[in-house]
Amino acid sequence: MGWLRRFMYGRYGGDQLSWFLLAVYVLLVFLSGLPHLGVLSLLAWAVLIWSLYRSLSRQFAKRRAENAHFLTMAGPAIRWFRMRCTICRDKEHRYFRCPNCGQYLRVPRGKGRITVSCRNCGVSFEEKS
Repeated sequence: MGWLRRFMYGRYGGDQLSWFLLAVYVLLVFLSGLPHLGVLSLLAWAVLIWSLYRSLSRQFAKRRAENAHFLTMAGPAIRWFRMRCTICRDKEHRYFRCPNCGQYLRVPRGKGRITVSCRNCGVSFEEKS
């Protein structure tokens, strides 16, 4: 294991974009097994090579800039997915969006009709919990 540590010393390694590229690679390999989609295997190889190139690169500034750009593009989708997971897991609260600023607000379930005040912008509105 020491040889791997010595080999990776000074290299960029994995980040969120690298993990996303590996997930895309796995998806493309799976889809290339379907009939008439064999050409996707070439695209899958290209994605894998790009991911490995990024992981083994010594150009930290460029890789960090690429990852930051990826996170700005994928950030809203990641936040939306995490919020959906939270809403599905939390059975004791209801979640509402503020009609003014779009902030998510959490209120206890089963309280009937209540007035919800947004902490972000101060708007009050009525909802049924």
